[in-house]
Amino acid sequence: MNRQTAVLWALVRASHPLPALAVTAVAAGLGASTGRPIDAVVVATAAVFAGQLSVGWLNDLVDAPRDAQVGRVGKPLAAGEIRPPVVRAAFAVSALAAVLLALPSGPAATGIQVVTLVSAWAYDLGVKATAFSVVPFALSFGLLPAFISMGAPGAPWPPLWLMGAAAALGSAAHFVNVLPDLADDAATGVRGLPHRLGPNASRLGAAALVLTASALLGFGPDGAPSPLVLGAMPIAVGVLAIGLIAGRKPRSPAAFRAVMIVAVLDVALLLQTGVATG
Repeated sequence: MNRQTAVLWALVRASHPLPALAVTAVAAGLGASTGRPIDAVVVATAAVFAGQLSVGWLNDLVDAPRDAQVGRVGKPLAAGEIRPPVVRAAFAVSALAAVLLALPSGPAATGIQVVTLVSAWAYDLGVKATAFSVVPFALSFGLLPAFISMGAPGAPWPPLWLMGAAAALGSAAHFVNVLPDLADDAATGVRGLPHRLGPNASRLGAAALVLTASALLGFGPDGAPSPLVLGAMPIAVGVLAIGLIAGRKPRSPAAFRAVMIVAVLDVALLLQTGVATG
């Protein structure tokens, strides 16, 4: 691997690509269910993707000294695989793109996009070390359906059950994402809500939030749940259970990945119901 390719690969890894792609898939699913033109859905989805990249790069920039302190060799910045100016430039470009790509969705949607970005950046910049660490996740994820739906004709506000489900999924992702790093975070002075609750309570909280989100998506829309929705619920429970059990191993990302899988499954349920606004 030559130097340029190595730097590019390090930049991709520093962006937290799996969560970024998972959230982007959720946004694409929401966009498809609004009935917006495909080009508008693509642009709005790209705005979400750019925003996710900016959040990941800012996170690694802020955390680089702490990551190096505890020897997180899997972090490209902490391991010296990439220089901070490169990541700072990537953050600036992606942050600008996230706003510019939101503009075609209209002023209301753009305003919501800015709020979600500021909320997520605030987490990176210090809220993560407080008892309110879950708030940016609940706010930014909860507003994701609003950003997508407000760009549709008539700028409809999404139903509360949909926003509640998104907020619950985002909050669950926070709890399980922090679990592998609880000890390292404690050593570097980071004490967010999961750290204060402890690993067992955080796992239970994440499970409850994910199941709440699935229930809201399954039973929130008008009418009786379809057989597909009812059949998907046990699958979601099984995936979550496997992830939480496997996630008990030190530094295992299994719980976080399980939540992301269930999130994508929930979007599939949403597409099946055909409702993202109303």
